[in-house]
Amino acid sequence: MRFERIAHWSRAELSGRLRQERYKLLERLHLVGSGALDARSLCSSLAPGPLDDAVRSRLKREDLGGAMQLLLERFRERARERFFVGATHQATPALISELMPTARQAVLEAAEKSLSGSFDLLGYGDLKFGEPVDWHLDPVSGITAPLKHWSRIDPLDRASIGDHKIIWELNRHQWLLHWAQAYAFTRDERYAEQTLAVLERWQLANPPGQGVNWASSLELAMRLIAWCWVLVLLRDSAALRPEVFVRVLGAIHAHATHVARHLSTTFSPNTHLLGEALGLLYVSVLFPENEEAAGWRTIAQHILVEQLGQQVLPDGVCFEQSTCYQRYTAEMYMHYLILAERNGLPIAAGVRERVEHSVDFLLALSRADGSVAQIGDGDGGWLLPLLPRKADDMRGVFATAATLFRRREFAEAAGGHALESAWLLGPRIMHDVVRIAPARYSPSRLFEAGGYAVLRTDFGPNAHQLTFDVGPLGCPISGAHGHADLLALTCDIFGEPCMVDPGMPNYGGDPKWRDAFRSTALHNSVMVDACSQAVPNGPFSWKNRPRARLRSWISNAVFDFVDGEHDAYRFGSNALTHRRRVIFVKPSYWIVIDDIDEVGHRRERRVELCFQFAPRHDLRAELDWVRVVTPGGHALLVRAIAAVPLETAIHEGEQDPLPIRGWFSGAYGNLQPAPALVYTATTQLPLRVVTLLLPVERSDAPLPELFPPESDAHLLRRLAV
Repeated sequence: MRFERIAHWSRAELSGRLRQERYKLLERLHLVGSGALDARSLCSSLAPGPLDDAVRSRLKREDLGGAMQLLLERFRERARERFFVGATHQATPALISELMPTARQAVLEAAEKSLSGSFDLLGYGDLKFGEPVDWHLDPVSGITAPLKHWSRIDPLDRASIGDHKIIWELNRHQWLLHWAQAYAFTRDERYAEQTLAVLERWQLANPPGQGVNWASSLELAMRLIAWCWVLVLLRDSAALRPEVFVRVLGAIHAHATHVARHLSTTFSPNTHLLGEALGLLYVSVLFPENEEAAGWRTIAQHILVEQLGQQVLPDGVCFEQSTCYQRYTAEMYMHYLILAERNGLPIAAGVRERVEHSVDFLLALSRADGSVAQIGDGDGGWLLPLLPRKADDMRGVFATAATLFRRREFAEAAGGHALESAWLLGPRIMHDVVRIAPARYSPSRLFEAGGYAVLRTDFGPNAHQLTFDVGPLGCPISGAHGHADLLALTCDIFGEPCMVDPGMPNYGGDPKWRDAFRSTALHNSVMVDACSQAVPNGPFSWKNRPRARLRSWISNAVFDFVDGEHDAYRFGSNALTHRRRVIFVKPSYWIVIDDIDEVGHRRERRVELCFQFAPRHDLRAELDWVRVVTPGGHALLVRAIAAVPLETAIHEGEQDPLPIRGWFSGAYGNLQPAPALVYTATTQLPLRVVTLLLPVERSDAPLPELFPPESDAHLLRRLAV
């Protein structure tokens, strides 16, 4: 099987893989350097230039301290010219304190909590990693990863690593951003001293190339980005002494060297590759005196431009088919645009427009509180968590996009000023947003290239919206973060999440949960004979890769209509087709029409129509209806009709018998029971099921009458569209 895969590699891919394997071997044999440089080597290996000559002149006079002082002074000056305006503008901390006092307080509280040794990471709270911190520990499993060359470590080996995501999240050092911001707000040197002490301890515990924290180039890039921000925010602190600065600069060089050698061009050419390119861009513009900076910048720009056309489809949908990674992608590209503008770097034609479209898709799925419905995998992480937020809270993204693209819609979705946009874009965001032109945005949208239709009333606090997935199963490379959710629905009523995608509780924990949360059984679609639409082949790939097809889309002032189908179910020579149509009768209710038919020898099939609801929803069977009561006191009335008897069952928190049903994960590491409604028919095909989804404002609203003179069979014939 391994040789079969090699046979399909292109010459470029084979060459890239061989080059990386060569580097791994040479590193293990200590025949190439790790990229780590001591102070003298760092100062003597600078690119040609007047200031660099001044540094080398100091070295010739054996004045290492003076050389390091020159490097620090130049960094302080360059940061003001080349880094994000908000991070370097003297007025930013005061403006945030004045206009966003709640956000400022949240940062200070987060800083104090992590200073005490308690960490909130991903979906976990109050994690403890020991004192001093054990940088290789997964505190959930209690397993400490071994300290050996990173190429000898398999991050997915739970027995020796635990959950690598938890270890990596700590080692991204993004929580140090809160300490650095706390210093900027208060000028309390305690924050700066502790931050720089952590960086020194980390370097001692994680020698270049050794341990799990060097096993993913993306994680190194994330750490690079965090370190750049920390250094900029602490640039005027007395604790940032020249020798401390140069020590961190040496670690940055080692990280950037590793990332450039081991780019995810073949392993994970998705957000991994984008994040690695962005990390190299950060370092190359902030530390251009490095003799390799120009090469890193060229690599970064090439990857970011080339991959935009591959990873972000023309309508803005990210090819991962995941709203979490959609956010990651939009964040990365907005950082790229801002840094490129600040440093006079050319931006290729069409880049800004496609990045703007990527935020448009998030906006289409947004709620009035700035949250976005989750679809597909999500690890709960952020590119730059300057403010502690829930994984689905996009207000910081929208606020930055509002100023960057001058879009009133984004400003309204942000709901006001956001701390993130203040640090990125500076004081001008406080004034620009209110002058942006009025919003003109259609609530119902089709994203045909990405495969999503959004049928909704408006963007107000009581909006109803339904999202229909008529796209592929994940990205075309591996489908790694996609789910077996062809033709699945999600639904909000009165601004509340109601019918939901289940999320993802872990990547590196018990594989039964990873597989279950990717299966059709936990999504709002149709199962046949207890089979999922696709079968996993390990944690990040699939044995088969079906996709759906859009047949029709109509949207006007009276109704929205979307029609799609897929043929994922194949039993020997037989192929089953699932066709689903959704009608939104504005602004009141949705009608879902499911047709399941079989090509080939017909036999009796077990068809299950699955609806997964959010936690704390109360499901009550009443006559032919199911009343779904939301935490906010509203209700969704559900009625399914077929020409054959339908068995109605409510599941919650079930693991046995299989399939696993009735679960939800709002963030990585979070797992909680949530009610699921399943209609089942055992019959020969074809089968049509018509389901009415009727939002009602009061949870005790009376049940409606549907065409009282007619039978269900008559109603089905009337809906034979």
